[in-house]
Amino acid sequence: MAPTELDFDSCYRAVSARDARFDGRFYTAVTTTRIYCRPICPARTPATRNVRFYRHAASAEAAGFRPCKRCRPELSPGDPGWDLRGDLVGRALRLIDDGDADDSGVAGLARRLHITERHLHRLFVAELGVGPLAVARTKRLLLAKQLLTETALPVTSVAFAAGFGSVRQFNAAMRETYGFTPSELRATARGPAAARAVRDGSAPDNGVAAAPAVFRLRLHRREPYDVEGVFGFLASRAIPGLELADATSYSRAVPGGTITLTPKPGHLALDVEVDDTRQLARIVARCRRLLDLDADPHAIAAALGQTSLAPLVEARPGLRVPGTFDGFELAVRAVVGQQISVAGARTLLGRVVARAGRGTEGTGLTHLFPTPAELAEADLQGLGLTNRRIATLKELASRTSGGRIDLDGGQDPAEAVTELLQVPGIGPWTASYIALRALRDPDAWPVGDLVLTKRLACLGIPDDHIERWRPWRAYAALHLWSSS
Repeated sequence: MAPTELDFDSCYRAVSARDARFDGRFYTAVTTTRIYCRPICPARTPATRNVRFYRHAASAEAAGFRPCKRCRPELSPGDPGWDLRGDLVGRALRLIDDGDADDSGVAGLARRLHITERHLHRLFVAELGVGPLAVARTKRLLLAKQLLTETALPVTSVAFAAGFGSVRQFNAAMRETYGFTPSELRATARGPAAARAVRDGSAPDNGVAAAPAVFRLRLHRREPYDVEGVFGFLASRAIPGLELADATSYSRAVPGGTITLTPKPGHLALDVEVDDTRQLARIVARCRRLLDLDADPHAIAAALGQTSLAPLVEARPGLRVPGTFDGFELAVRAVVGQQISVAGARTLLGRVVARAGRGTEGTGLTHLFPTPAELAEADLQGLGLTNRRIATLKELASRTSGGRIDLDGGQDPAEAVTELLQVPGIGPWTASYIALRALRDPDAWPVGDLVLTKRLACLGIPDDHIERWRPWRAYAALHLWSSS
């Protein structure tokens, strides 16, 4: 089966115009140089006869093209189309970004999606022209390329951080795919001094550094981006002990260390301090979802700007829907936050984290959020939660721990919502709020939300206009919330 076709003329016009709206949606491969680029690459536009277009970087690499060192395809924002569709391929790509294929292989990825490995391969070839193994391999190589270019991590640490099983495997993959070794790439990207500083054997073979690895990566975004709205939203909901946030930064505890996100012109700076670099792919993917970096603000504004929300859209260009670092964590937040203020929910959640979460050594960040298994076993009495709320949290934790509910991308969003509604104490509002932020459903609408009801009445917008905001009702909800 042939992969889904791209319209050649439309892609070529976007490349000729260096149109940033198409960054991450496709890649341009040049047959004369055997290099593939982002649509925004500043290099001279090649002649049409020398151009090929691919939907995914893995497709271009499978065809024998190498990533451009000038526009750096590893920095592309993700294709927002997969989040919008939320189908099997989209969910599989999300799990690959999260490192699942590195942890459990393609067979494990297929099991989590409840399909056969053969069917998963067939779907990928139909959509992208390559299988999931090639996509996972390209993800590893591009992450490694970014680490080699932007950080001083030893090559050994880079190999394990990117998901490779050994340095030998990493070197072979780089040479086979890109035509150069990791050390050669670093020499050209960072200069001779940086190349001499590389110590291939300086980290243990298991990828865990003797001391915490500290480094910074750039997470690129689509413009415009509402920094104030996103960071303000996260700051007002930061859980004591787990997170520290204000209008200019967001920090949180993660297993084995901490991360900090800081807005910069054109990108977000991700500062990582962890004692096991193997979790880096998952950290990067979850930070991108937390900050909604892969959304298409132009498409959203074009749709909502033609409705009764036009004044709000104009007032908040680049508005995003803040996601979550962990799906189960967001579900617990939603349950605890039912019918109480944001400040009240923060207080209760801080107590839950202190009681049930594992302790950490980060300054001001004292605990991790409890896993489903940890919360299911924790004593939550005496924290200010009602018995009914505790029962809901316990049942949610039990079903998530047992695999009936998957809030991190493996389950069909509609099926996940159905499972959530089977938990006593979770109603339509809670389930739709979880869908909006954890399941990344761009059309989720918090049913019965009192603030939204009041804002609609205040602005004189009839209830039947809600249907006109499809498929971007999640963004419509954020516009209304942020206007209050």
